[in-house]
Amino acid sequence: MRNTDRLQSVQTPIIPVIANWTRQTPGTLSLGQGMVSYPPPDSAMQAITRFGTLPEDHLYGSPLGHHQLLELIRTKLRQDNRIDCDQGYQVMVTAGSNMAFLNVIMAISDPGDEIILPMPYYFNQEMAIQMLGCVAVPVPTREDYQLDLDALQAAITPKTRAILTVSPNNPSGAVYPEQDLRAVNALCQQHRIYHISDEAYEYFTYDEAAHFSPASLVDAAEHTISLYSLSKAYGFASWRVGYAVFPEALLPAMLKIQDTNLICPPAITQVAAIGALETGVDYCRQQLPELAKIRQQVLQQLQAISDICQVQATTGAFYLLLKIQTSLSDLELAERLIKQFKVAAIPGCAFGMQEGCYLRISYGTLNRAQVGEAVQRLITGLHALCSRNQIGSATTPEGA
Repeated sequence: MRNTDRLQSVQTPIIPVIANWTRQTPGTLSLGQGMVSYPPPDSAMQAITRFGTLPEDHLYGSPLGHHQLLELIRTKLRQDNRIDCDQGYQVMVTAGSNMAFLNVIMAISDPGDEIILPMPYYFNQEMAIQMLGCVAVPVPTREDYQLDLDALQAAITPKTRAILTVSPNNPSGAVYPEQDLRAVNALCQQHRIYHISDEAYEYFTYDEAAHFSPASLVDAAEHTISLYSLSKAYGFASWRVGYAVFPEALLPAMLKIQDTNLICPPAITQVAAIGALETGVDYCRQQLPELAKIRQQVLQQLQAISDICQVQATTGAFYLLLKIQTSLSDLELAERLIKQFKVAAIPGCAFGMQEGCYLRISYGTLNRAQVGEAVQRLITGLHALCSRNQIGSATTPEGA
């Protein structure tokens, strides 16, 4: 049977590859997949204990989402993001923010259209663009992974449909300042394209960094789309609950896509989400001091290999992107770190970093003691695998 050419060009998902190597190596500690170590709030678990007792619990619901959850989301957007949904926005609950992104790209683009992605990009978003027959246009960022506004403007063509920003960023951890996000939003308004703002890590900022939502801007509702997730802040990774905030004009298209693909968000996970949002963002903020200590611990540990490992001390999410001086490819290095030193990291090639050797590490999944041990294994492994006599002439990517 003939396989589709379109999917042949889409990269293989890296997380299952790393997970398979990890399963084959018992005792491996993972600095790979981006999750938090804490569970959902008790209120979420208590909410679902009552689920299933009403007849409507077993029926299809609204494609937009449960009315009570939508009201809680609108309140959250108003209080935390300064977004007034009465000013031209619609909200749709999805099975995770990855689904929200796929829905949005399907709604705004045709095959051959271009979506601009600042580098490094989140791999699932690049994959979604390719799957739909659109073109991902990677644009370099600065050495600190901050946006290069001139490069973004230069990348716009008549085929461009959107510029995507992910802040706080996966995989770099960079937090884009308000003035840069305002500039991107103005650029999109000027060129009549969409600004897609992925804010899955909105609450995870450190030091003096602050999160900003472009959809809060005056006159942004016509061209601004925002994506959110409960996976990170509320320990909801397996529950698959996210939502999109989008211009009212996109509602007919978004409803067609949702009804065809999902019909409606799963009822039980929406009930859990209601419980979580009733507890509110304070639940996440209680976890941040410990994460901040773990972040600082990791940065201090990595100083021991500063001769072969460069790292930007970014101030968001729970990721660090390491640039390694080695002649090994990042995929080979990641495999050897797992199989020889029992520590997992994600190779940078998955995020579009094709020149040089990069690894993304996540310090959110493990507790402080486990992270300390995992990073020590990483340090030992990098010392052994990337010693001076093994360092090749790896090139430095422009704008990385």
